[in-house]
Amino acid sequence: MDIFITGASGFVGRALCRKLTEKGHHLCCLVRPGSEERLISSEQIRPLHADLFSREQLIPLLENVDAVIHLVGIIRQFPRRQITFERLHDQATATLVSAIRHAGVKRYLHMSANGSRANAHSAYHRTKWRAEETVRSSDLDWTIFRPSLIYGAEDQFITMISGLIRKLPLVPVMGDGEYRLQPVPVEQVAAGFAAALEQPQAIGKTYFCGGKDCLSYNQLLDLVATALGKKRVHKISQPLFLMRPLVALLQHIPLFPMTSDQLQMLLEGNCGDTTDWSADLGLEPAPFAQGLEYLKTE
Repeated sequence: MDIFITGASGFVGRALCRKLTEKGHHLCCLVRPGSEERLISSEQIRPLHADLFSREQLIPLLENVDAVIHLVGIIRQFPRRQITFERLHDQATATLVSAIRHAGVKRYLHMSANGSRANAHSAYHRTKWRAEETVRSSDLDWTIFRPSLIYGAEDQFITMISGLIRKLPLVPVMGDGEYRLQPVPVEQVAAGFAAALEQPQAIGKTYFCGGKDCLSYNQLLDLVATALGKKRVHKISQPLFLMRPLVALLQHIPLFPMTSDQLQMLLEGNCGDTTDWSADLGLEPAPFAQGLEYLKTE
């Protein structure tokens, strides 16, 4: 297939490009000028430049492609640089879907997030939901993916946690640490996208993508510590009545590691049912501990 991909230079994008090129596909990757070096190296990959918010620029690039995969998304806003959830999730998806329909492409795979819903507390989830609604209301042959926490080499969250465990005598935990996550390896997320291109039963489906284990945050810390060769990790609880206002105050500082939205999503938990995802796409959800080998080489 000839496949058009947005977000190909990102964490998930690079894993997906590796999987797709292994399967013999040819990829047209929309990237910002200057970020071409972040793409994986392959003769099957062609970098393209266009304004993601310009339907007119996108349409010519979409002609003669067999499928489109839209991965672009952000986890944090920087409004002064026009990097907002509404712009990157909602508006970008609406522009791309319109361009795809005009170009006559039918197959479309969309990256969303678990927890997306109309009445979500977080702007992240609300804008992800609006993007999904744009996709669902189109006449495309769409598939939507809603992953839990994605991890693997070059990830941010688990790598950050491993750094804290390595360096600090006490690792901070927001609240009681009993909120739950279902970490999924980036390679499995990529494999799911690749398989969906070949499976007609994936059309019109929304898949939750998760690992085998639904873990409390405390359990996750313990498993990361074990992967690092530590017998235990010493935790210190941070009361939420103190942390909520502190995070709200400091979230506008770029180097501060958390926003109010991220704290809210963490506390909500992030688990789901992987039955359809694994059955339709031939996947076997992986235990979290099994996928942590990359931490030993960092």
